[in-house]
Amino acid sequence: MAVEEAATRSRHGGREARRRERSHKASGLGRPYITRNIPTYDVLSEENLVKIEAAADRILAETGIEFRDDDTVLAYWKEAGAKVDGTLVKFEPGMLREILKSAPAEFTQHARNPVNSAQIGGRNVVFAPAYGSPFVMDLDRGRRFGTLQDFENFIKLAQSSPWFHHSGGTICEPTDVPVNKRHLDMVYAHVRYSDRPFLGSITAEERSEDSIDMARIVFGEDFVDRNCVIMGNVNVNSPLVWDGTMTKSLRAYARANQGSVIVPFILGGAMGPVTNAGAIAQALAETMAGCAITQLERKGAPVVFGNFLSSMSLRSGSPTFGTPEPAIGSMVIGQLARRLNLPLRCSGNFTTSKLPDAQAMTEGTMSMLAAVHCGANFILHSAGFLDGLLSMSYEKFMLDADLCGALHSYLDGVKIDDNSLAVDAFAEVGPGNHFFGCSHTMANYETAFWDSETADNEPFEKWELAGSDDAATRANRLWKQKLREYEAPHLDEGVDEALKAFVTKKKAEMPDAWY
Repeated sequence: MAVEEAATRSRHGGREARRRERSHKASGLGRPYITRNIPTYDVLSEENLVKIEAAADRILAETGIEFRDDDTVLAYWKEAGAKVDGTLVKFEPGMLREILKSAPAEFTQHARNPVNSAQIGGRNVVFAPAYGSPFVMDLDRGRRFGTLQDFENFIKLAQSSPWFHHSGGTICEPTDVPVNKRHLDMVYAHVRYSDRPFLGSITAEERSEDSIDMARIVFGEDFVDRNCVIMGNVNVNSPLVWDGTMTKSLRAYARANQGSVIVPFILGGAMGPVTNAGAIAQALAETMAGCAITQLERKGAPVVFGNFLSSMSLRSGSPTFGTPEPAIGSMVIGQLARRLNLPLRCSGNFTTSKLPDAQAMTEGTMSMLAAVHCGANFILHSAGFLDGLLSMSYEKFMLDADLCGALHSYLDGVKIDDNSLAVDAFAEVGPGNHFFGCSHTMANYETAFWDSETADNEPFEKWELAGSDDAATRANRLWKQKLREYEAPHLDEGVDEALKAFVTKKKAEMPDAWY
């Protein structure tokens, strides 16, 4: 009986391995980024885009933006010709656009494994996991505070998947490590358990500098000074406030010639107006100001024009994610970013659902398709986002990874050549016959279709006999399997030891701080 079961497992395992191989071949396993072969979707006319830009110019010139706790930024603005009154800065129309002309339209974020270096900007699309959740969830243990082990697990899951191009940043908060030291463990984990590009810390200037210094250990000081190897994801304190923690961190990245992703978080009705056009104008004003700081710090430093529009329930005051208004707003943000000739981070896999259920996948798919169609180049929050970004879900991560796989094929578009047109196959098969065994099918079956790892496509009776499992249950099995099979990519022993020594030294220099 045991031999029979082992043989059955072997056959199933062989079929599964072949299925994965076919799926990976179909979607281009190992691509460090996607080059889109479908156009972006532009929803506004030139006339209406100009109206939004004019509204943003009025906000900048008449209301202004506050820059708190960063005298250097205020000095930069004064020197650039802005009107500075205390911490309030006002800008003449066109001033920020002129400054932004020195920012690159496209750049490479280098990975420690060069084959995984990502091209950000242009027609390229990069998927990265969700970012910033204090809690984690799974079907076995429910919702709980994230730990360093959870953080490492999500890096391993992302590294194990062919559908991500970037290791991300704070995939979840490792709350079992002191606040002032956890950035060291997080950057080390990204380097140790992944060989893809990653994000560093932004929660304090010195933590940003630690992140960059660790990148220098991996890549070498001269290489880092000439190339982008790490980025920081910085947020505006909407509405119309940039605080010193963020501006000092983004300046640290720009000073080192590293990338910054500039992101306002506008919750309609709270941190911005309830109307889409007003929120978009606000986002444009806030983001242009942040992007311009990078160019004042170091001309030519890479920067990504980011955006995070969201709505809220006006009856309860609760945030809502994955709703249609921010999704269509992302389309407009994409148009505006292209007019500035800047790489774009926009939208992602957003949901307010508390479980990896139908609501989660409906909202997540709506917002993810918005990111794809608006022309986003760097899509943070591609997988795992649950509970309004308060929770990273293991099961949702696997379901979202599957969606990212489908989007690889979707973004590839429709290939037109003699083989794909299949005219000879019609001659071989003839009217009224099937194509299942024809030579064209046999030559293309391994690469013809993307194949899901989480969907069940068996007949109802076979699914029922196998246990009637839903998608979340299948995803639960899959993430556990992936962690069992995970193998860490090679890391030079000398680099590993130098990183460990850096982390040990930095931790020893300061007492633990838990808030």
